[in-house]
Amino acid sequence: MSDLRDLYQELILDHGQKPRNRRAIDGCEQHESCRKADGHNPLCGDKLTLYLQTDGDEVADVSFEGAGCAIFTASSSLLTGALKGRTVDESRELMRTFLTMLTDEEVEPDPAALGKLAVFAGVREYPVRVKCASLAWRTLEAALDGAAEASTE
Repeated sequence: MSDLRDLYQELILDHGQKPRNRRAIDGCEQHESCRKADGHNPLCGDKLTLYLQTDGDEVADVSFEGAGCAIFTASSSLLTGALKGRTVDESRELMRTFLTMLTDEEVEPDPAALGKLAVFAGVREYPVRVKCASLAWRTLEAALDGAAEASTE
């Protein structure tokens, strides 16, 4: 468990300070294959815009813009890396697995299914931070469903 905690701290610091894919997808509004959704965590103040571009049924690009705490930023950054190249169905399954891990203490993290995302199981120890870690994923869900907004409320 100590190794998982160390990896958690390392990933949060790394992705929190140097987030990957923090950018808009140029011209997203003009492309039918690109979806955009805004997310907000009123409790913490985290806000983001998530961009999701597909090529057929595959996630071709995913990025985010926004500001918030290190947990939010790291989760958003790792989400973008985890989804590229997956199908939409695989992305939904990863989202469900991740959110279940965050919210159900009975569920053990599955590194085979989650990869680096499994370190976020440590967030369960801080219930207020679960919303920070889940915001990007709830916003992904909104984008996949064609909704314009998501909230952790």
